[in-house]
Amino acid sequence: MTQLNRRTFLMTAAAATTARAVPPVAGLMKSPPAKRILTLVYDKSIGAMRAIDRLVH
Repeated sequence: MTQLNRRTFLMTAAAATTARAVPPVAGLMKSPPAKRILTLVYDKSIGAMRAIDRLVH
């Protein structure tokens, strides 16, 4: 298991931000606008931060 440090936290946050910036293929279809919510949580089972991205209609 890797320990959480500043570098891994910043890399995880950057990856989550990049994933949000790239529009998914399903989002290209006509649908009502949705709000994206990104939450960073500490996952005890892996011992690191985890990004959760949700779509709220």
